[in-house]
Amino acid sequence: MAGVEINDKFVRRTLDNGRIEEVLWRDLSEVRVITTADGPFAEAMFFVLIGTKGNGCVVPHSAADTAFLVRLRSLPGFDNRRVNQAIGTALDRQFSVWRRN
Repeated sequence: MAGVEINDKFVRRTLDNGRIEEVLWRDLSEVRVITTADGPFAEAMFFVLIGTKGNGCVVPHSAADTAFLVRLRSLPGFDNRRVNQAIGTALDRQFSVWRRN
């Protein structure tokens, strides 16, 4: 079943075709926010989680629940200002909001 699963160990997205994207929290190396000009009637903001092994997981803003956002904001050096900037953007852009030292 397609959807996003977020828990204390990992973030997993299952696509409609059955493909699975997954990143373990402990292996997270970077977080980006991508915005598109596709709104307001389509998903236009995504969190891109990149793992240390080159794997990644895309989380649509609509699937980003409060616990997920709190977890992101707890990352040392997470740039919430850039997330707010992304929220106000209606263009195709990328924002780097966190990178592991």
